[in-house]
Amino acid sequence: MNFKIDTEYIELIKLIKALSISESGAQAKIFVEDGQVIRNGEVEYRKRAKIRPGDKIEIFDEVIIVE
Repeated sequence: MNFKIDTEYIELIKLIKALSISESGAQAKIFVEDGQVIRNGEVEYRKRAKIRPGDKIEIFDEVIIVE
């Protein structure tokens, strides 16, 4: 799945929420804290990591390419 942003970056938890993978920001934070999110092949624990075009995010069975 591709996700296009119109800004320089989007924070990781905002991306997860925008894709409706989580029901709330709090749930998105838990996913990140629990090590459920992989960014560019590495587990990402920073909730507010700046996700930029070209980043690949994997969470559960979803693969998101940020454009």
